[in-house]
Amino acid sequence: MSPVFPMLTVLTMFYYICLRRRARTATRGEMMNSRRTIESNSRTSPLNAEVVQYAKEVVDFSSHYGSENSMSYTMWNLAGVPNVFPSSGDFTQTAVFRTYGTWWDQCPSASLPFKRTPPNFQSQDYVELTFEQQVYPTAVHVLETYHPGAVIRILACSANPYSPIPPAELIQLILNHLTLPDLCRLAQTCKLLNQHCCDPLQYIHLNLQPYWAKLNDTSLEFLQPRCTLVQWLNLSWTGNRGFISVAGFSRFLKVCGSELVRLELSCSHFLNETCLEIISEMCPNLQDLNLSSCDKLPPQAFNHIAKLCGLRRLVLYRTKVEQTALLSILNFCSELQHLSLGSCVMIEDYDVIASMIGAKCKKLRTLDLWRCKNITENGIAELASGCPLLEELDLGWCPTLQSGTGCFARLARQLPNLQKLFLTANRSVCDTDIEELACNCTRLRQLDILGTRMVSPPSLRKLLESCKDLSLLDVSFCSQIDNRAVLELNVSFPKVFIKKSFTQ
Repeated sequence: MSPVFPMLTVLTMFYYICLRRRARTATRGEMMNSRRTIESNSRTSPLNAEVVQYAKEVVDFSSHYGSENSMSYTMWNLAGVPNVFPSSGDFTQTAVFRTYGTWWDQCPSASLPFKRTPPNFQSQDYVELTFEQQVYPTAVHVLETYHPGAVIRILACSANPYSPIPPAELIQLILNHLTLPDLCRLAQTCKLLNQHCCDPLQYIHLNLQPYWAKLNDTSLEFLQPRCTLVQWLNLSWTGNRGFISVAGFSRFLKVCGSELVRLELSCSHFLNETCLEIISEMCPNLQDLNLSSCDKLPPQAFNHIAKLCGLRRLVLYRTKVEQTALLSILNFCSELQHLSLGSCVMIEDYDVIASMIGAKCKKLRTLDLWRCKNITENGIAELASGCPLLEELDLGWCPTLQSGTGCFARLARQLPNLQKLFLTANRSVCDTDIEELACNCTRLRQLDILGTRMVSPPSLRKLLESCKDLSLLDVSFCSQIDNRAVLELNVSFPKVFIKKSFTQ
């Protein structure tokens, strides 16, 4: 499919933008020292300071909408501090290319494409910018105020076309391929490699789960100086049997938590209320928190999660979160897109929770309510009307839901974006529900109706004919679906994995 808006390649010199947060406190002397370090290619670490900078000059570009004798809608507006953002709309002070949309390729003057053009080259325009200081880039922010999405590639190079790749950067690229233990071993070989192996940029994503059986307080203490810029951290399964203490975890987060965006803590049984309080205080940028199977956390600990207002994903599967704390979380964390509440046995009334989700979480895309014992058609109605963006819903083993109330048909009619729907072990699911899904949820990819007695092969055929992307259909223990029916469906729809199990 051709892009709707113009494709743009931005070629930048001097490697444009470096680390954001510490730049606000770095002195001019520190920044100058950092610059001298890079330019001299010395063995001193180039990360003495962080730099935030805007484009200094527009060197070249392929087109712009404005006049050559004006600043309106011209590429020259890309230089300097932006004066439009965060406002949005059609402003003359912005940079606008002449081409847009696919119409330019569909008119008589369109040029024929060259053969052997790489499929990943889609650019229609480009602009070349220079920046004041050479840096190692860790973030690039493109401020788009009208029809965003045109930038498809950013290239970085030196202003000197004959300069080689800096030795320091080449080493950094090579080290990116090493595992964490290998990185630690290599750090012991020489001073130069020690500096690179201890560089915080090597630890932006840190997955400690593979080493869960050996990780302890000493490990965290060792890694702490290297992890000041960590954004993704996985400590799942770690610290059990006293290997990690509350004090050790707290010390680590106080130093390394400020940039955290994602924190995985599944089955981390060292956690207590103090730990969640530390997370809420030290991780202001957190968007993704996984506490799956942390079933030793006391119920009152979950109140601290409500302070993390920027959360996008929250996994509370098999925890002791109570209704009051969860209502507070839902009230303050309205940006949630992914929520897992499976097997949360302390919740008294799932209808109340569903009502709050429908009222507050308008951006919700996935919801796991597996084995919630008391949700009814009333809660389902609140969900369906309040969360129209839902793409994934797990209602497996929810015995209080009955097809006769129309709850499943309502879901199908009000949630057209559904891609995954699990109604596992609900024996009341019937042909009417399947036909509603076939009519309204054509994007469906996964459907689990294990255990139903009311679904027949003809309704499944309608579903498979309508939902072209369906890849998984679980009809295990469905009494009306026998081996012959499954075989016939497999022949007609070979791309779909139809799972069928029988009791012996």
